[in-house]
Amino acid sequence: MESNTVVVVGGGVFGVTAALELRARGHTVTLVDPGPLPHPDASSTDISKVIRADYGSDVFYARLVRECMNGWDDWNAMAGRALYHETGYLILARDEMSPGGFEHDSWEVLSEMGHPIDRLTPGELSRRFPSWSEDRYPDGYFNHRAGWAESGNVVSWLLGRAREAGVRLVEGQTMASLRENGSRVSGIVTEGGEEHAADVVVVAAGAWTPTLLPWLEDALSCVGQPVYHFQPTDVTGFQADLFPPWSADVANTGWYGFPIQPDGVLKVANHGNGIRIDPRGEKVVSLENDEKFETFFVETLGGDVGTAIVKRRLCLYCDSWDGDFWIDRDPDREGLVVAAGGSGHGFKCAPMLGKITADVVEGRENPWASRFGWRTPGSLTTEAARYTSTEP
Repeated sequence: MESNTVVVVGGGVFGVTAALELRARGHTVTLVDPGPLPHPDASSTDISKVIRADYGSDVFYARLVRECMNGWDDWNAMAGRALYHETGYLILARDEMSPGGFEHDSWEVLSEMGHPIDRLTPGELSRRFPSWSEDRYPDGYFNHRAGWAESGNVVSWLLGRAREAGVRLVEGQTMASLRENGSRVSGIVTEGGEEHAADVVVVAAGAWTPTLLPWLEDALSCVGQPVYHFQPTDVTGFQADLFPPWSADVANTGWYGFPIQPDGVLKVANHGNGIRIDPRGEKVVSLENDEKFETFFVETLGGDVGTAIVKRRLCLYCDSWDGDFWIDRDPDREGLVVAAGGSGHGFKCAPMLGKITADVVEGRENPWASRFGWRTPGSLTTEAARYTSTEP
């Protein structure tokens, strides 16, 4: 494969992994981002993301994340510290797990794959994870080969590696348009009038992708999801060994969260409908969410946990219409590749995203890329764990 000049637009997890892999393959790579890097509004710029292969009946993603797990181990070894923390993942159900439910189907798929998981027997939840009520969550399982990643720190580390590898990082510049000669893309033009010529442009701008490429607005959209940081008065029951990353009947409620952080912060989030927003505008969590989050926090976890909200964040999803990633060449614009559509579950696949994108750029076969190819939007669907309310 001959070397190309590549401009990657966007320094989040899709963009930086693509830039790193393309540079490793000998391409000349420039990464352009409004900055600062990591961008504070990027979905990957957070304190934590769940890393798990639990995907309901979707064997494809379960296998993909299983392959990514080795990549997370490799990154820990390369970094010389734990960026990914294998604390396990607790999956809880409000009723007995049954076929067709997210928890049951995840359990069944992972069991058939030989993944290390424990079905919770009566009394085991209160014994192993005492912050949780067995009356409220009578069924579930524990996934040993799972945990959480320091997402913002991961992106910072990857950006450092990219810089050391020779990727040119351009901060403070925002793409305004593509450079186009007929149907051929030959680079980008920034809002300040700077031109960056390229043989290939990879737009990996996360939630900003459909605003930069408006012909994708029917396929991709920006959705804001609320994330809360609490400061419990008593952190004893929230350490990772007693309180690993969790989901609480997530497909029916949207609730998930993480163990206590070194600074005493407990992160709780909702993987639900969210709200469609323009990523160029204000990104504010409505205070109307406070009562919902506080009620869940107190009623579900109980005890003297405190309700001090120390931070609210709107996590920006780049949702594809069908919940799958969008990594492919634009069929109408030679030289343009899109790598986006994380749909709220892309970060866990970070160790594979760059390889998939680089193979698409180079026109190589990739066993995962066919699921992420260019496709015609249809009825709106989501990843299996997403709670979608029927309320208006």
